[in-house]
Amino acid sequence: MAQRESDEYDALEQQFPQGISAAQIVEFFAPKGVKLAQATFRKYVQLGLLPRSRRVGEKGKHRGSKGLYPASAVRRISLIKSLMDEGMTLEDIRRSFVFFRGQLDGVERALDELFAALDKAVAERQELKPSRRKELERLLSESRHQAHQFVKEMEKSVSELTKREEPGKG
Repeated sequence: MAQRESDEYDALEQQFPQGISAAQIVEFFAPKGVKLAQATFRKYVQLGLLPRSRRVGEKGKHRGSKGLYPASAVRRISLIKSLMDEGMTLEDIRRSFVFFRGQLDGVERALDELFAALDKAVAERQELKPSRRKELERLLSESRHQAHQFVKEMEKSVSELTKREEPGKG
């Protein structure tokens, strides 16, 4: 059954690579018998258990914008629900790896957006000499690698920080 759920999450993430609305996430859980109200969803966001939405403009005159969440939020909600079924409170979960993983996801998203903007800026600068362009691309590549290493080190730190102590140890 866990593999089937994983496949459903993979399919959802492929179907909504740009993000998914809160209403769509709530609808995803309804046929599974998982109770998730939009108010509960918002509370998870406010507590930092889920990432904040990204505002995306609607096409058409005066349509405004809508909030889109990473489709991976569905996996996190499922994890939160299962941890609560095991007796953990929302405060326990906030102190767990789940909360910090959400924060790291936000850092990774921000870094991806930053590097995409920097890549675009280099590509748009037609006046750059080939040697200067190559140097800038090398610097961006090194920075990207350092950012990736930073996130990996933070994951290790978070894992150690949130590791549950074994009874009788220490």
